[in-house]
Amino acid sequence: MTKTIAIFGALDTKGQEFAFLKAAIEQRGFQTLVVDTGVLAEPAFPPDITHDQVAIAAGVTLADLVTKGDRGEAMAAMQKGAAEIARQLHRDGKIDGIISMGGGGGTSVATAAMRALPVGFPKLMVSTVASGDTSGFVGNSDITMMYSVVDVAGINRISRLIYTNAAGAICGMVAGEVTQTEDKPIIAVSMFGNTTRAVNQARGLLEAAGYEVLVFHATGSGGRTMESLIADGLITAVLDMTTTEWADELLGGVLSAGSTRLEAAAKAGVPQVVVPGCIDMCNFWALDTVPERYKGRNLYSWNPNITLMRTTPAENEQLGTIFAEKLNASTGTVKVYVPMRGVSELDVEGKPFYDPAALPAFVNALKSKLRPDIPVGELDMDINDPLFAEATTNALLQMIGK
Repeated sequence: MTKTIAIFGALDTKGQEFAFLKAAIEQRGFQTLVVDTGVLAEPAFPPDITHDQVAIAAGVTLADLVTKGDRGEAMAAMQKGAAEIARQLHRDGKIDGIISMGGGGGTSVATAAMRALPVGFPKLMVSTVASGDTSGFVGNSDITMMYSVVDVAGINRISRLIYTNAAGAICGMVAGEVTQTEDKPIIAVSMFGNTTRAVNQARGLLEAAGYEVLVFHATGSGGRTMESLIADGLITAVLDMTTTEWADELLGGVLSAGSTRLEAAAKAGVPQVVVPGCIDMCNFWALDTVPERYKGRNLYSWNPNITLMRTTPAENEQLGTIFAEKLNASTGTVKVYVPMRGVSELDVEGKPFYDPAALPAFVNALKSKLRPDIPVGELDMDINDPLFAEATTNALLQMIGK
């Protein structure tokens, strides 16, 4: 059966470009379904879904948007409508992939539609902003970004190559066949460079028990993605070995996962073992990027691009209170394990971040605020001790009946 690729774009200002892309895709034997997200004028060619329909999907009318003349409001509405249209098309099984092209505005609308689609669904965005920070466009999704090199404005010797390559890329993604394997229950595990040994040990034990293990790097986007997949119902249980993103959220570090970190499993009732892994550190980029207010703190250069700042006992006390607040909302089984000899490689005795007062401050605050039915295991070992990985893994397996 012929597969269909959705093309989302503003056909009033980019009609020539999208007509070229449409033809390039259809020349490869695929069908297209064009969704017009333009606002300014009538489309250069008839779409399959009109801009009026996109606006209505957002709960407004195109006429109202045009009359108001507020570009920001129009973009927000078309983002919302495009996302709803994409969601419905996928739900109805009408599309097998999605592609778009544009500048900042076009990218914001099209990627909103792409983010509404599940992980694994082919998504390609050709954009003028793809060579910069694209986190705001990609979010927690698996959108593939392709830099347009030149502006999406006409067909020329450069854009012709880019658009042709883009058509080939999305067609290849849609045509790809995923090797079928026996699906196993999924356990999510959080990891950082400082907890790699612990997570590798735990992963081996979990896989030996018959689980598929998804490891998420605790870099902000990793934590958000893990939380998103938990909320989507894809995760059986969670071994949250590395919760360092909360230190960044509290102190303004660069790897925060936001204020909802630790909420998804609690709300969904997913069994979880939580460890204060790497809460001894807050992350910044190179040393000269550390905020002035922190210049006198205990700083450690992890590499030329990453600077770690040691958290204080007072900050650990705050983190203990936050963890308790989040875990108290749990509707499922949850246990906390604390490696009392160090929460990272740098936190053990003799290492740069060793502070015998910090972790007890976390534990005392946590236990004073935590629901009495949530156990806290204080183990006399550091986080990368193989016995700690064994203890936390076995606890999680017992919680899920293995």
